[in-house]
Amino acid sequence: MQEQRNNPRLLGALGRHFPRTHALAAGAASFALALTLFISPPEVEAKRTSLQVSLSLPETALAEPVAAVESASQEAAIDSGMRTIEEKVRNGDTLSDIFQRAGVSSADMYQLLGSGKEAKQLAKLAPGEELTFQVDSDGNLQSLELHRDRLSKVEFSRENSDEYKYALHQREPDSYSAFRQAEIENSLFVDGSKAGLSNNLIMEMADIFGSDIDFALDIRKGDKFSVIFHEEFLDGEKIGNGPIQAVTFTNQGKTFSAVRYTDTNGDTNFYTPDGRSMRKAFIRTPVDIGRISSHFNPRRLHPIFKTRRPHNGTDYAAPRGTPVYSAGDGKVVKAGYSKANGNYVFVQHGERYLTRYLHLHKRLVSRGQRVKQRQAIGTVGSTGYATGPHLHYEFLVDGHHRNPATIVRKLPKAKSIPSAEMERFLAQTQPVMAQLERFEQPALAQQNTEQADTVN
Repeated sequence: MQEQRNNPRLLGALGRHFPRTHALAAGAASFALALTLFISPPEVEAKRTSLQVSLSLPETALAEPVAAVESASQEAAIDSGMRTIEEKVRNGDTLSDIFQRAGVSSADMYQLLGSGKEAKQLAKLAPGEELTFQVDSDGNLQSLELHRDRLSKVEFSRENSDEYKYALHQREPDSYSAFRQAEIENSLFVDGSKAGLSNNLIMEMADIFGSDIDFALDIRKGDKFSVIFHEEFLDGEKIGNGPIQAVTFTNQGKTFSAVRYTDTNGDTNFYTPDGRSMRKAFIRTPVDIGRISSHFNPRRLHPIFKTRRPHNGTDYAAPRGTPVYSAGDGKVVKAGYSKANGNYVFVQHGERYLTRYLHLHKRLVSRGQRVKQRQAIGTVGSTGYATGPHLHYEFLVDGHHRNPATIVRKLPKAKSIPSAEMERFLAQTQPVMAQLERFEQPALAQQNTEQADTVN
């Protein structure tokens, strides 16, 4: 290598191949550098001198503070020895299974469960929920986070060797109004889904108008609805839907409107735009989906015994397991099993009214229990004298059977907005109804245009 540096022939060859313009530029740069070094003004010279003093420090002296910080951080991490372990709840998991997978002792688990009533919720986990463990270098649990969903997180953090501190962290999603409109061509569920409504929103709409429209019997092709509801977003991503704010439903040419309102007591219900309650004392049908397979008929031919026997109720054919709801607020006066009725539930509503639900697959309530309107009391089945899964539903007034499909229309509705609260009601609901009308107008105009184009 030394010979190459001192070899005249090699240096000459490099000189011959080095571009002339580069050589001139290098010379000019060298001259300028030399001029700067020798004739710098006093202030520049001072700065240069100061800089030389700083640069004269050994490189190790500059590196020591950074190295010290890095070393301290590493030592702190080693000392803490904290590890993060994430586990997702699987089907059939118990809390013990999850702790075992995370490598956390049963002693820590029982200590956590005994730390307070809030910790009891850890014993009821659902598949898909996530748990995050913080474990120290000795394997002791320091904190546990339970992520129920993207909006809520429950945290248990160890304050000392014996106690855990509980905290609930709740995030609020961004909420925006959304509008959907559809005309019934097939069914409420099919056309509602095509319009972009979730099953929950369709069920909520059916519930709102359940006292006025029999969705198992009254729906016709050409019926239509318009609805405003809230869409919820988190970090720019849609995570779900909020409740319906206002809705109209046209059934067989008659239009029903409802708007959501929370009164001064904090109770939320739906009302007509002029403040009349949408909720009757009883809902029209105790099942959301299904068809009437047998009407109320005092002279019906029994399908099994082939004799004329009164059919004192309405049969709703529906898939096994379909929820059956209490038609109104009341008290369960009977709940059991008989050879003819199968699993049954009887609900008393005040002094005059009694409803009966027969052939249930499962009973979800027991005798003496208080129930609310639309509370699930059982599921559709085929127990007892039944040819297939259906609900037999009876309605009695003062001990006499009445047609369940017609009697509800004759019963009074729940109380409406009191006059003292009407101003507050209108202030909250009129803007929402006006918004629904604004959304409906362009949609209706577009629909008319499409129909005209089709005719032409």
